[in-house]
Amino acid sequence: MTEKNTFETLQNLLNDRILVIDGSMGALLFQKGLEEADYRGERFKHHNRSLKNATDVLCLTQPETIAGIHRSYLEAGADIIETNTFGANLVTLGEFGLAELTREVNKTAVELARREAEAFTKKNPGKPRFVAGSIGPTNVQLSLNADNPGTRPIQFDDQVASYSEQVRGLLDGGVDLLLPETSFDTLNMKACLFAIGNVFRERGVQVPVIVSGTIFDGGRTLTAQTVEAFFTSVQHFPMQAIGLNCSLGPKQMRPYVEALANISSVPMICYPNAGLPDGMGGFDSNPNEFTDYIRDFAEQGWMNIVGGCCGTTPEYIAKIADTVTGIKPRPIPALPQLSNYSGLERYEIRPESNFLMVGERTNVTGSRKFARLIKEEQYDEALAIAREQVEGGANMIDVNMDEGLLDSARCMEKFLWLISDDGDIPVPIMIDSSKFEVIEAGLKCIQGKGVVNSISLKEGEEKFLEQAQLIRRYGAAVVVMAFDEEGQAVLADDKVRICKRAFKLLTEQAGFPPEDIIFDPNILTVATGMEEHNNYAVEFFEAVRRIKEECPGAKTSGGVSNVSFSFRGNDVVREAMNAAFLYHAINAGLDMGIVNAGQLEVYDEIEPTLKELIEDVLLNRRPDATERLIDHAETLKASGGRKSPEQLDAWRSGTVEERLSHALLKGITTHIEEDTEEARQKFGRPLDVIQGPLMDGMSVVGELFGAGKMFLPQVVKSARVMKRAVAYLEPFMEEERQSQADGSAVEQTDATSYQTSPVGLGVKTRGTVVIATVKGDVHDIGKNIVAVVLRCNNFEVIDLGVMVPAEKILETVREHKADILGLSGLITPSLDEMVHVAKEMQRQGYDIPLLIGGATTSAKHTAVKIAPHYEQPVVHVKDASLSVPAVEKLIDPDSKAAYVEKVRADQQRDRDAFGQRQEQKLIPYAEALARRFQTDWETVDIPTPSFLGLRTIDNMDLAVLREYIDWSPFFMTWQLIGKYPRIFEDATIGEEAKKLYEDANTLLDRIIAEKLLTAKGVYGFWPASSEGDDVRVQCPVSSVQCDGSATGALDTGRSTLDFPMLRQQWERKGQKDFRSLADYIAPANSGRTDYLGAFAVTTGHGCDELVAEFEAAHDDYNSIMAKAVADRLAEAFAEYLHHRVREEWGFGKNEGLSNEDLIAEKYRGIRPAFGYPACPDHTPKATLWKLLDAEKQTGIKLTESYAMWPAASVSGLYFAHPEARYFTVDRITKDQVESYAQRTGMTVAEVERWLAPNLGYDA
Repeated sequence: MTEKNTFETLQNLLNDRILVIDGSMGALLFQKGLEEADYRGERFKHHNRSLKNATDVLCLTQPETIAGIHRSYLEAGADIIETNTFGANLVTLGEFGLAELTREVNKTAVELARREAEAFTKKNPGKPRFVAGSIGPTNVQLSLNADNPGTRPIQFDDQVASYSEQVRGLLDGGVDLLLPETSFDTLNMKACLFAIGNVFRERGVQVPVIVSGTIFDGGRTLTAQTVEAFFTSVQHFPMQAIGLNCSLGPKQMRPYVEALANISSVPMICYPNAGLPDGMGGFDSNPNEFTDYIRDFAEQGWMNIVGGCCGTTPEYIAKIADTVTGIKPRPIPALPQLSNYSGLERYEIRPESNFLMVGERTNVTGSRKFARLIKEEQYDEALAIAREQVEGGANMIDVNMDEGLLDSARCMEKFLWLISDDGDIPVPIMIDSSKFEVIEAGLKCIQGKGVVNSISLKEGEEKFLEQAQLIRRYGAAVVVMAFDEEGQAVLADDKVRICKRAFKLLTEQAGFPPEDIIFDPNILTVATGMEEHNNYAVEFFEAVRRIKEECPGAKTSGGVSNVSFSFRGNDVVREAMNAAFLYHAINAGLDMGIVNAGQLEVYDEIEPTLKELIEDVLLNRRPDATERLIDHAETLKASGGRKSPEQLDAWRSGTVEERLSHALLKGITTHIEEDTEEARQKFGRPLDVIQGPLMDGMSVVGELFGAGKMFLPQVVKSARVMKRAVAYLEPFMEEERQSQADGSAVEQTDATSYQTSPVGLGVKTRGTVVIATVKGDVHDIGKNIVAVVLRCNNFEVIDLGVMVPAEKILETVREHKADILGLSGLITPSLDEMVHVAKEMQRQGYDIPLLIGGATTSAKHTAVKIAPHYEQPVVHVKDASLSVPAVEKLIDPDSKAAYVEKVRADQQRDRDAFGQRQEQKLIPYAEALARRFQTDWETVDIPTPSFLGLRTIDNMDLAVLREYIDWSPFFMTWQLIGKYPRIFEDATIGEEAKKLYEDANTLLDRIIAEKLLTAKGVYGFWPASSEGDDVRVQCPVSSVQCDGSATGALDTGRSTLDFPMLRQQWERKGQKDFRSLADYIAPANSGRTDYLGAFAVTTGHGCDELVAEFEAAHDDYNSIMAKAVADRLAEAFAEYLHHRVREEWGFGKNEGLSNEDLIAEKYRGIRPAFGYPACPDHTPKATLWKLLDAEKQTGIKLTESYAMWPAASVSGLYFAHPEARYFTVDRITKDQVESYAQRTGMTVAEVERWLAPNLGYDA
């Protein structure tokens, strides 16, 4: 098919019907079970690097396998098949030592696909098939480097070179179209499109290009762009279609597909994953469910091309092809031609839009402070200036590095990289320089659609067009100065003449749409004392009016501070003049301007005399205007013109109700007692203060949290303010009660009542909720957060704490006539206890809803194991933010029935799905044993520990542990989801995450300085062997050593302790072996001596006292914070100790790993914990405690459910096997349960109780 025919045929088909693209290449290759030798083939038999998973190389070594996969998708009905070249670029193939084969791999891949496509086209010419050249994103990022901000592991030009070679190979093979896909970093995509354009020009050919991005579950790319920002960043390229693929299933992708369809001016493509990962190596959707969503997308009019990505197979594609037959494709909408720019988010200038403010302070020529910071390389402080501009209202920031002593290009590059890494500056960037090489350096650093400031006709049309065309290829808008070969335009006529000339060149020869052109008609300084300057502002206003009329669609801009430069040093006059100038310029049609966004005076608030004098100058209304303004400016300068700090603290001037509301909303405790007292004096009764302004403020907090406009840490701070206000009022409530002999004035006077009620002290609530962590479980951070959130929404909460038996829970429900009961738990035995509570509620005839929550719980377990035992509603609540809507619906008689009906329908679907899954994939235990993970025990490296026996650590330095903290789970505790430190870049939650992080570190500073927590640990090594699925440890030792000071020797009369292990039985596709932790220890008959390590650590001693201190001060926020920090320190202790253990075991001495590497577990060996996926039973902790003498050495106790107390504790085993890895046992059959019962000495019923979540059958 010729180049022209391809474009025409494809476009005609897109207009006629919805086309189908193929599914996953990887899913079918995985089913083949290819090994290293298959990847190598004969050609690479002796290659010096592993090639397993070098999928693209299979085009050379297994061509028929690849061709067969193409054929299967064509048979399923695909119109478009993708080449097997997702990673066939210089960067990715270079990791396998095969970069020089990039072009050959791509050419061969196209030829394989083309052969199959042409065969099907020949069979049915009415259904032509197309070959799309798959171009993946590479595995490096240009937009982010969290490990070393301000640097990049690879440059834009390197990516362009890598992509260019791939594109050449695809064109060599005769590809029909190019498909750069799975774009998680838009700057990578921009580099790819730049490369494609280069090769098209180089070869004088062009094929259609389809662009596909990847949005993650937070609604953004991996580099934090919204889908709208992504489209805006790449829309400069002449695409055949744009869309989304990968990361999400169709259900989760729906809102982002809709958002993209609403703004896309080209056809749409969508090919999602087969749902979300199911945790077992597969996906949670199926072809029928998948195609239901695809049908919805098509019927909504969003689709032109559909297909599947990861996990989809020919079965999916066949169903898609059948589903979309007869559904009309998406017509291309007639969209308004509006100016759009993007950073992390899209900024659109609509007719009704406000003036776009471009922050001016990140400019070395305009800010002495910024220039000094850049010269001194104090980039963090310089970055703070950019943040301040955004916080001050800037919609875009101007960055300029033009200073004689700076390497301007390098400084521009570094600063823009830091902005990208920072994440708190989501606005578009204006790259400002008089040197084009600096502009180009900047364009290579921004993933969004920025603005170049500026180019001009100063050097003639040829240079102007050369620069403009290059800017267009980088995807930026452009500012054009009113400057030509004759110089800078001063008069309106000249300004308009130059801009009209540039407009014609840009639109007719450089490919710029009018909306991407911004004219700067030169804002020049007035009030200089020179008469010829007096009309400068008037000339500017006139030029703006005429440019908007004569260059339709173009925008206008200018550097606003230039106008007031005569008054530098007099901020009062400058800010007022800038504001007045803007007022008139905006009325003339000015769209944007470079301003100090945080220091603009409000036009209507300019002092009247000053305003009149300024406007006399700006509008040139009288010849003595300059002299009169200068005189007045001197008077202002002498008297001072600044607001006092008290004036700036505006919220303190409001009514007492407004002040209380503001304090609650912002979490400010500073003035709460004095404001509460003022309110008491005003309202008369303390109860009325609570029922009135305090509850009104908390209602606002609850509404904002429910709407996602406040985050959990903010809500907890608001609750702290409320508690302190109520605590202040308590003595007055008591006094009032005593003065009323009959007690009628106050219904409740418990001094601690706010601990259980959001309002306490007699205030009517929306309902009563009893919550508790069930018997045997000590974890309560999540439960405490739920309590705070419910109280903030005016529910009375009775919090029973931790380790609460069923009898106490149900007694409290009866006593308080609770409306709802909530149960929480972290460890898996808690699940069984929840079932027990549900059974007791049914037996005793309770009729209230039951809420289930906690880290170990799930909607599926609730549906399958708990709900069937209680006829009233049983609802799983995923997190605190969902607790309020669930409780509200269950309390409200108008909404309860419909809500419960939906919950029960969802639970029935979960039960049906669970039942279907149990019927398949579980192999017999004997077979699983036979297919165990195999080790060559004769040759495998078995290191010998440097000592045998125990060592204790009595008082570990918390400052050392601090360096090992993994902060990501900390943020998850507070329901701020994101990976540290990238979470700080999130435009929605980043700011709150930073505040939370700072608060945590402030508390951590105090904990360390005042020694508020004590860290203790015990660990050791023992000779060990395996027998079947048991690990047998030789013990005991004769002594225990402290802090590594000595080594314990083994008793000669040694005995043994056994750790029975569980083995995988759930067979997944392509699975070769079924693992047990016992596989990582040498068998007793192997002739080798192996070793097992074990440990228990805690940082919880002192935590209860610290929590009590905060609770006494009515400070829920720091109470929860203390527990969260203690938990992080415990995990850090475990990480630190594992690091130390690897060194003492002899195989980790030269690791040289960073903290990030440790968190990512880039080391040999594992430390599984009982109760977690590889060994899900908690009961072996009793044996572990014997082995370690843990309670004596560390003070950690085990509850009846084998939870550790203090809660901030971690324990487990150490395995040193070089191929040891974590795995999930998952579901098991009864034959293994019976074996495990025999090996542990428990009954089958006891095992079934402890392993209830893992049973693959109904017990």
